[in-house]
Amino acid sequence: MSTRQVYEHIKSQGYSWYESEKLIQELAWRDYWQQVWIAKGEDINTDLKNTQQPVTNYKVPHAVLNSSTEIQAVDAAINKLYETGYMHNHMRMYVASICCNIAKSHWLEPAKWMYANLLDGDLASNQLSWQWVAGAFSNKKYYANQDNINNFFKSAQKNTFLDIEYDKFETLSIPKEVTQSTSFDLKMEFPNTANPELEINKKTLIYNYYNLDPYWHQNKKIQRIFLIEPSVFNKNPISKKCLDFAIDLSKNIPEIKIFVGEFNELLNHLDSKDLIFKEHPLNKNYIGNEEPREWLSNVTGYFSSFFSFWKKCKKQL
Repeated sequence: MSTRQVYEHIKSQGYSWYESEKLIQELAWRDYWQQVWIAKGEDINTDLKNTQQPVTNYKVPHAVLNSSTEIQAVDAAINKLYETGYMHNHMRMYVASICCNIAKSHWLEPAKWMYANLLDGDLASNQLSWQWVAGAFSNKKYYANQDNINNFFKSAQKNTFLDIEYDKFETLSIPKEVTQSTSFDLKMEFPNTANPELEINKKTLIYNYYNLDPYWHQNKKIQRIFLIEPSVFNKNPISKKCLDFAIDLSKNIPEIKIFVGEFNELLNHLDSKDLIFKEHPLNKNYIGNEEPREWLSNVTGYFSSFFSFWKKCKKQL
């Protein structure tokens, strides 16, 4: 789905701007991160504005991977992430803060772990939000103490390593609970099925993990292919639960065919002039007919801060 589709749905429900502005602003965050990705490309996997400091390891805290931080709300949320593929936005920031600002892990490896398990995982939103928490794409680090967690997650836990005042965080030594770290290693499991027969000399839409829009060229007699590229997923792996979720979603698209392989392999069967795909940073290698994505507004380009971007979006909306 595009942010524009969600925005139009919100408007159709008759909400006032005052009632819906915060939700619409969240859609703008999604677009903002995408615009940064378009501008910065692969650099979203590096510290963009500031070097994260201090960093003691480039792994993931063992207690986070194993939901054993001893902070009840956090451990429950990690277990829920593994079970369902979802985690509340506040909790995503809490977990990132524990990894980066308490355990002093560099943000990239924990970010890959979270992305791999999120059904709504998006590389731009994920990598850049982790950088924002770690102070690599923001002016200061994000911290949350136990009182904050208790407030938002209706818990009453005390005496954890986060049960301190905010002015103590900058000088906090790494707590024993998150001292050990582990490499995140996930081997992708791809569908073990033969690729379908493809019709040559026929207009063909190329869908992928980040575009499964069932309304795209709806009701047209056109070949539709869900392309699963191992090179994309080997670089940024996802859990079997996430890939199965995407495959299930693709069933909303009539007669779609699943093709596991690289884009270049499609060219062994199809002429590039017949291929249609949507613009996206992950398909710079595609050739054929590129169509623009649908955005919340017409505001594009790189902005150094979200609120400078939002100011222009809001004026237009």
